[in-house]
Amino acid sequence: MSGSPLDTAALDLLFRDARTYYTWDATPVTAADLQQLYDLVKFGPTSANTSPARFLFCSSSAARERLAACVTDTNKAKVLAAPVTAIVGMDLDFAARLPELFPHADARPWFADPAVAQQTAFRNSSLQAGYFIMAARALGWDTGPMSGFDKAAVDAAFWAGTRVETNLIISIGKGTPEMMWPRLPRLAFEDAARIL
Repeated sequence: MSGSPLDTAALDLLFRDARTYYTWDATPVTAADLQQLYDLVKFGPTSANTSPARFLFCSSSAARERLAACVTDTNKAKVLAAPVTAIVGMDLDFAARLPELFPHADARPWFADPAVAQQTAFRNSSLQAGYFIMAARALGWDTGPMSGFDKAAVDAAFWAGTRVETNLIISIGKGTPEMMWPRLPRLAFEDAARIL
C-alpha cells in the first residue's frame, strides 16, 4: 500500500527539527508509552523478518545507576537524568524464532554460520534502533542515542546468561535545550551520494 508524502510539519518533526538531546525535563515515560513505542518499532522491516533487536528499558533509578556505571564519563549524567534509557541489544540466537517470524520457509539454516548470524544481528538491530528513534519522534518524544559505553560491562550487567549483546543505548524523554548547540553541518548530496 503506497501512501502520500508526509506534510512539511511531519518531516520537520522527524528529520529537519529533530535533535539529539542530552538533558531532560521531568515528564515521565510510562510503561504504556514504551509499549506503544515498541508496537511501532516492531513493524520496521528486517532481513527475513529476523527482528534481532532486544530492548531493555532502564527506567528505575537503580537500573539507570547500574547503566551509568558502564558508560563513559561524558554520558553518565545523560543516563542518570533521562527518564528512560533503552539498551538496544542484538540476540545472536534470533534464528530460533524464525519458525514463528518467517513461517513460509525454514530460514534457520541461512544463519547457521556464526559469522553470518553476528553480522545479521548487528546490521538488523542497528536498523531497528533507527526505527526506534524515528518512532519515538513520531510519538512526540526526544532521543539521545549513545555509543560511548563499555560493551563488555553492559553485557555483563544486563545480558548475563543470554546470547544477547549490546549494540547501542538510546535515552528517551522530553528534551530540554541545555547543552544544545547549533545544528552541525551535514554533507551535501554531491559529497555523499552518486546516481549510477
